[in-house]
Amino acid sequence: MNTKIRCLLLDDELPGLAYLKMICEQMDELEVVRAFNSPEVLLNEWQSLDFDLLITDIEMPGMNGLQVADAIKGKAIIFTTAYKNFAVDAFDRDAVDYVVKPVKQERLLQAVQKVAARLAKTEKAPKQIQLNTDRGKALISTAKIFCVITSDIDSRDKIIILSDKTKVIVKNCSFEKLLEMLPEDEFSRINKKAVIALKHVQFYAHDEITADMLLPDGRHYTFPLSEIYRSDFTAKVKK
Repeated sequence: MNTKIRCLLLDDELPGLAYLKMICEQMDELEVVRAFNSPEVLLNEWQSLDFDLLITDIEMPGMNGLQVADAIKGKAIIFTTAYKNFAVDAFDRDAVDYVVKPVKQERLLQAVQKVAARLAKTEKAPKQIQLNTDRGKALISTAKIFCVITSDIDSRDKIIILSDKTKVIVKNCSFEKLLEMLPEDEFSRINKKAVIALKHVQFYAHDEITADMLLPDGRHYTFPLSEIYRSDFTAKVKK
């Protein structure tokens, strides 16, 4: 990767957090975005922060690092802990690595290099999803998707509109199922009947989104922005 890995740090013990922050800031590979000593505060703020990696302690009062990892989806995780018995639980959450305290910079660097390799692989891999359509099974590149809307004919079906304006009818598929397959940071539900690729958002207001795609009559596509999806959409689009 050509850019630094942006990371959040979490440790309830301030001396340990200060030490972790110091060794991370000495690594050319890392950019420390924020350091937290409270899991609850991190979970209130993480969606508004632009980061790739969370380095977190496991054993903390109240909410532990494993629970934090369960709440944060789509981000790389490195666990740090003084207790070796958490290893199985950590890797059950697809952790990149598990570093036993006291954390040594050389050991943490190995973990960070694994993160870099994983992120590089993700960036290079073509993202395709397989869906059942009215013409049979289809492989669709997520990079080519403009939006997904509910079919007017059968609400169980969804219509995927691609960036070349091609339409694909997906049979009997919920938005929830589609969103599980789509890259979380690239798509957002915006109302009960639509999901949009964030890169196609041109303008947005309190209750309306204008896309950069044009309708046949030359007007821009516009979509209602529902209140129940507004906070999640705005958090994603501001990243």
